[in-house]
Amino acid sequence: MRYAIVSDLPATATLPGRLRLRLKRSVTDAQAAGMVKVLTADGGLSEVRVSSITGSVIICYQAGFRAVALRAMDTMNEKAIPEASDGMGIDYGSELATRIVLKISTHFARRLFLPVPVRTAMTIFHSLRFLRRAFASLCSRRLDVAVLDGAAIGAAMATREFNTASSIMLLLGLSELFEEYTRRRVRGELSRSLVLNIATVWVLRGETEVQITLEELRAGDLVIVRTGTLIPVDGTVTSGEAEINQASLTGEAAAVFKKEGDTVFAGTVVEEGSLVVSARAAVGESRIAQIIELIDQSESLKASVQSRAENMADKLVPYSFFVAGGAYLLTGNVKKATSVLQVDYSCAIKLSTPIAVMSAMREASANGAVVRGGKFLEGVAQADTVVFDKTGTLTEACPMVRHVTAFGDFSHEEVLRMAACIEEHFPHSLARAVIRCAVEKGLHHEEEHAEVHYVVAHGIATSYDNRRVVIGSRHFIEEDEKVSITREQSEQIAQESQGDSVLYLGVDGKLAGFLCITDPPRPEAAEVVVKLRELGIRHIVMLTGDSENAARSVAGQLGIDEYRAQTLPEEKREFLIGLRAAGRKVLMVGDGINDSPALAEADVSVAMRDSSDLARETADITLLGGDLNGIVTLRQLSMGLMQRVHGNFRVIAGFNSALIALGLVGLLTAAPLALLHNISTAAVCAGSMRPLLKAQKPHDSVEAS
Repeated sequence: MRYAIVSDLPATATLPGRLRLRLKRSVTDAQAAGMVKVLTADGGLSEVRVSSITGSVIICYQAGFRAVALRAMDTMNEKAIPEASDGMGIDYGSELATRIVLKISTHFARRLFLPVPVRTAMTIFHSLRFLRRAFASLCSRRLDVAVLDGAAIGAAMATREFNTASSIMLLLGLSELFEEYTRRRVRGELSRSLVLNIATVWVLRGETEVQITLEELRAGDLVIVRTGTLIPVDGTVTSGEAEINQASLTGEAAAVFKKEGDTVFAGTVVEEGSLVVSARAAVGESRIAQIIELIDQSESLKASVQSRAENMADKLVPYSFFVAGGAYLLTGNVKKATSVLQVDYSCAIKLSTPIAVMSAMREASANGAVVRGGKFLEGVAQADTVVFDKTGTLTEACPMVRHVTAFGDFSHEEVLRMAACIEEHFPHSLARAVIRCAVEKGLHHEEEHAEVHYVVAHGIATSYDNRRVVIGSRHFIEEDEKVSITREQSEQIAQESQGDSVLYLGVDGKLAGFLCITDPPRPEAAEVVVKLRELGIRHIVMLTGDSENAARSVAGQLGIDEYRAQTLPEEKREFLIGLRAAGRKVLMVGDGINDSPALAEADVSVAMRDSSDLARETADITLLGGDLNGIVTLRQLSMGLMQRVHGNFRVIAGFNSALIALGLVGLLTAAPLALLHNISTAAVCAGSMRPLLKAQKPHDSVEAS
C-alpha cells in the first residue's frame, strides 16, 4: 500500500505512539473498514482509524510496535484491499468536518475569485441535479420534497437571484451530508458494538495446539480460549472451567461460571480460567454474526410510525406550495413566496423518525435484546396484552425432581432410570431435570431402547427392554397410549404432586410410576408482572402444557389474570387468534418448540435466551439476558421511542410554522430561512440519537398510533 507519513509521535513509557498517514489512492467505506480489521489484528495497535474521504490513516501503537504498524501497511495489497461491512474504525466525524469545510470553502471561493458570468453558469449547472429530481417526481405524479427544493431553486433563478439559489443548494448539500453522517454513524455504532475483532485462533489437532485463521475455523473444531481471550464462536465447553464476561450479549456486568457441557457464545470474554470449546457452527453462523445480519435486514422492517411519517411528510408538500402561491397572490412579492418554499416539514420528519428508530434498536442491543426491525419495537409499545409460556419462561430454567413414586413391581430407581434413559435425547427443561436427578443418585441409564418417537407437547414412546414404554403428560399416556390409571392411583398422584408438574411413566399399558417436578417461578417474575401493569399492560395470561394444579399454583404466586393448562401448540395459537380477533394487541413470550405457532401468531413475539432454535427463528425479538426484566426494558424503550417520535412531530410543526410566518411578513429572506430550517432539522436529528431509557418515566402513557 502506497502512503506518506504526515506526522509521527513516538511512544513513551506512559503514552502510546501516534502515526498519521496519507494514502496515495482513494478507498471505499468497506475498504476502510477492511483496513482497520487487518491492522488491528496485530497486537500492540491500540487504535486504528481510516477515513475513506480524506485518505487519512491514524494508528495509535504501544512502545515497540511502530515497525509492526508500518510493515502491515507495506504488505497490504493495494489492488486487493480487504473489505468489511461493519463500519468499524471509520472516522465519520472527521469525514463530516472535512466535507463541510470543503463544501463551504469552495462555495465562498467561487464568490470571491470567479467572475459573475462564470458563477452564474456554475449555479445553473449545479441546479440541474435538483431540477432533474423535481422533474422525475412530477413525472411519477408525486409532489414531494424534491419538487419543493426544485421549485425554490427555480424560483430564485427565475428572479435572477443566482446567489440565493447557490446558497440554497449549499444548505441542501450540507443537509444531505448531515443525513448521510447520522445514518452511517448509527448503523456503524450498532454493528461495531457486536463485531468480532479476531484474526487467528488456537485449536486442538490431536494433542497439538495449532494456530489457524478465523476463516478456517469449522464446526466441530476444538478451540482453546484462555484468560483475557475473546471467544470466537458459539460452542459447547468440552473441558476446563472459567468465568465468562457476557456483557457484549447480555449486558450483565457479573461474570458467569462455565464448565464442561455449558454453552458459550462468540463475542464473550474469558475473565479467568481456560476452556476447550467445541465449535457449534462456522464463524459466520454464530449468534453474534446473526445479530449483525439482522441489523442489515432491519431497514426493510420499518415501524408503521416511520412509514406514516414518510407519507405524512409527502402529503404536507402541496400545502407548502399552496401557502407560497397565496403569499404571491396577496403580496405580488416573488421573494416572499420563494422564502416559504425554503421551509418544509417533510425533511425533518422523514429524517428524524428513522434515526430515532435505529437509535432505539441500538439501545435495545446494548441492553441485551435483538430486535429484527423497528416495527416490532412499535408493536411492544402498542401491546395491551402479554401472553407468557410457563416452563422456562415464567419459571426457573432449571426445574428439579422433587419426588418419584413407583407402582406394581417397579422400584423408584427403575422408574427414574427408565425416565432418564428416554428423556436424555430431548432438550427440554423437564427432561434435563430428570437426567440430573438420575446422575445425582448415581443411577446409570445406558441406552436399552429402540428408536424413540417424540410427540411435541405430549410425550415420548419407545421400545425398552422389549417392552412398550411411554412417558409424558396424563393426556398422552392415558388417552393416546391407553395406559390404565386406577382411581386409587389418581388420588395418590393428586395428593403427592401438591401443584408440581407430573411426568407419567407407562410400561406395557400399565402405570409404572410418576415423577413430581417442581418448577419454581423465576425470582423476578412477580415483580415483572407488577411493572408491566404499571407500564400500561391491561391483561396478562399464562399458557402451559402442564397440569391444572401446576398452572394454578404458578399463576397464583405471580398474580396473573388468566391461565390455560394442558394446552397443545395448536391450542396456544388458537387462543392468540381469539385475543387478536377481540381487538387485543398481543405480545407473546416463549422459549420452546411448542411455543413457535403462538409466537408466529402474536402481534410481536419475544424468545428467551435459552430458547429452542425454532423459537428464536420465529420470534421478532430475542432476549440475550438471563431474566424477564428484559421485557420491562423493552416496554420502557419502545414507549420512550414513541414519545420521542410524536414529540419530534410537535417540535418540527411548531418551529417550521414560525419560520414560514416570519418569511410571509418579510422579517426573514430565503437564505436565512433555509439556514434556520436546516439547523433545526440537524438539531431534531441529534436529539433523536439521545438514549431513551435514562429519561423514560415508568408511569408515562404513550400514544400508540
